[in-house]
Amino acid sequence: MLKNLTKVAMTAALLATPLASWAQDFTIRATANSNENDEDYDGLVVFKNYVEAASNGRVGVELFIGTQLCATGAECLEGVAEGSIDVYISTSGGAAGIFPYVQVLDLPYLMANDRVAEAVLTGDFTRKMRDMALETSDGAIRLMTIGNTGGWRNFANTQRRVAKPSDMEGLKIRTVVADLPQELVRAMGASPTPIPWPELFTSFQTGVVEGSKNGITDIMGMKFPDAGLQYMTLDGHAYMGALWWMSNANFMAMPEDLRRVVVDGFSQLQQATFASPKRKSIEAYEAFVTGGGDLYVPTPEEKAAFAAAAAPVQDWFRGNVDGGGEILDALVAAVGEAEADLTAGYARDLN
Repeated sequence: MLKNLTKVAMTAALLATPLASWAQDFTIRATANSNENDEDYDGLVVFKNYVEAASNGRVGVELFIGTQLCATGAECLEGVAEGSIDVYISTSGGAAGIFPYVQVLDLPYLMANDRVAEAVLTGDFTRKMRDMALETSDGAIRLMTIGNTGGWRNFANTQRRVAKPSDMEGLKIRTVVADLPQELVRAMGASPTPIPWPELFTSFQTGVVEGSKNGITDIMGMKFPDAGLQYMTLDGHAYMGALWWMSNANFMAMPEDLRRVVVDGFSQLQQATFASPKRKSIEAYEAFVTGGGDLYVPTPEEKAAFAAAAAPVQDWFRGNVDGGGEILDALVAAVGEAEADLTAGYARDLN
């Protein structure tokens, strides 16, 4: 009787143990320099759950949230290239030092809405960028997918409502160090001011900067309205793309059936990051308005004026970014195809 009870206990213990801990052939070390309230973390949880289950525990996924493995985009991508980090998520600005053409995602007013952006990023455009990144990195760094990290970038400031480009004249707008966002701010007549993200709250308080171009979840998560950021214009000038990189050597070391699982896992991750900001932004916008924030929605004519003012940035991108013309042509073509498909769908769905 005691022997039988021992067998039952051992069986129960095995069943309670995650498969990845006792039948694991590969381990994926994934890092995101964010926190557990971020869309990136939501995506990684979905990825981990899917890959471990679909591989029957042959692939385990370890998550490192924050700066446990690396602290900057350059450092993290170096880890991916060397294989010490398997998966890393960056913004386009965070990867621009190595892959300057990924800044195409920051070009303003090219993708009109979520349906267009999601159609583009689930198609061959992402594969085109993957091929370019593999070539740039000598086959070391593989782009797995492009998701979302915070919805859409909008202009926000501490001074006044912005309804047209001329309303931005003279405003000091925070940007990252990358050239493209600074060119956009200049095109609008404002003054780009690179400020590290951790210093931005104090910079608003002291007037070092008077505005930014961020998503609403980032704005509310950092409590920027408490520092005076009270005016937001929903111009939606850029989709906040999240680039998910993987060590190509470590990916290719897996047999094909497990590589398929990983690819499917990134598809699951992508869908999770598409959805997460939509849900979180509802509460964030409500909190912004409840706190006294001025939320302005431009008319189609006003949005067209913003797009016209920003048009020279595309020419700058073509002329100043290695691979810029090639990747911009690919994006414009993908957007055209997505819009045509949506138009055909509307014709069938509305009648």
